[in-house]
Amino acid sequence: MEILILFGVFTLLMLIGTPIAFCLGVSSFATVLYMGLPPLIVFQRLNSGMSVFSLLAIPFFIYAGDLMVRGGIAQKIVAFAASLVGHIRGGLGQVNIVTATLFGGISGSAVAEAAAVGGLMIPQMKARGYGADYAVNVTSMAALIALLLPPSHNMIIYSISAGGKISIADLFTAGIIPGLLYALALMVTAYFVARSRGYPVEAFPGFQAVGRFFLISIPGLLLIAIIFGGVRSGIFTATESSCIAVLYALFVTVFVYRQMTWNDFKHATFGAVRTTAMVLLIIGMAAAFSWLMAFLKVPAALVAWMNTISENPIIILLLINVLLLALGTFMDMGPTIIICTPIFLPVAQAYGIDPVHFGVIMILNFGIGLNTPPVGAVQFVACAVGKISVWEAMRSIWPFYGAGLVVLGLVTYIPALSLWLPGVFK
Repeated sequence: MEILILFGVFTLLMLIGTPIAFCLGVSSFATVLYMGLPPLIVFQRLNSGMSVFSLLAIPFFIYAGDLMVRGGIAQKIVAFAASLVGHIRGGLGQVNIVTATLFGGISGSAVAEAAAVGGLMIPQMKARGYGADYAVNVTSMAALIALLLPPSHNMIIYSISAGGKISIADLFTAGIIPGLLYALALMVTAYFVARSRGYPVEAFPGFQAVGRFFLISIPGLLLIAIIFGGVRSGIFTATESSCIAVLYALFVTVFVYRQMTWNDFKHATFGAVRTTAMVLLIIGMAAAFSWLMAFLKVPAALVAWMNTISENPIIILLLINVLLLALGTFMDMGPTIIICTPIFLPVAQAYGIDPVHFGVIMILNFGIGLNTPPVGAVQFVACAVGKISVWEAMRSIWPFYGAGLVVLGLVTYIPALSLWLPGVFK
């Protein structure tokens, strides 16, 4: 009965449009009251969930990404990507994907990437004769690359939701090959869709121009090396690297590119504070919800239920993927990771699945969910920038969904795609 109250109240509140943090908190409070436990437990768990040092990395990475967007680094990366791949069929679509790959290693946020890259690329693509739906779909699907590449905020959330026992450095490293594979799959898809629609190619500017644009973009791209190299080598932790990223972003945007204004700085600062407040409230509420799930032995019950279906890890992974994709269609990514990690990670480990590998599977699953109505935050942002409805985009997004699902299948059933690179750095 306790499990029914926990999930029933949560589902009911979510269906009537209650903010996700309050869905988690109220359902936890109602369950604790029914069980006769002291209500103070909810507040204790909320406080302990937010009082995690590693969480500091999230607002600082968000802050660094916003500073770089407002300071002109995104424009430099777009120019470099255009010189590099603009001559391929559907040139601006290819530029969009390569830009997303490069910028994803700086921002770590799919929503920020959709807004930044989409704001630059979608108007250009529409002006050059590309369909608005094509421009929006390429942008929204390419934005998901940021979820897999360091400094992915969601990798940090996954590590914390798993009890802080999974190395953030290993997770950052594990996402690189799947992220690049996903980018390649999108480029191939964008090429064939563009060819079927007769979209143009851009003129190749020459290797000298490519080199010039690369040199201009180096100060921004160096942040990728600083974050990944520093964390992976052990010079500093993920939290420390996020602070260094902010200082470096300020230095580049103020003293190198000289495009950061006082108003831009204020907007980036206030935006990071607002985002941090929302994220911490959700994480705190989810900590109480997760504790109750563990107390009520929900993961054990799920393992037992799955054993009645099959004991084959291949079937279990397929079933988990279907469940995660379904959850991603109506829940935002951060809360879903916090809620689902304590449920599904023990199940995955019970079948011998490495927690780092499972983290990549989960992130990619929920990333696809960010582009799936009714709660597709990335798709909403891209559609708003492209000035089309979600349903207009949905009518032609299927080839890109297909590319994402193929990569998800490869990542799920070929663990080496996620685990080989972390093993190299051991």
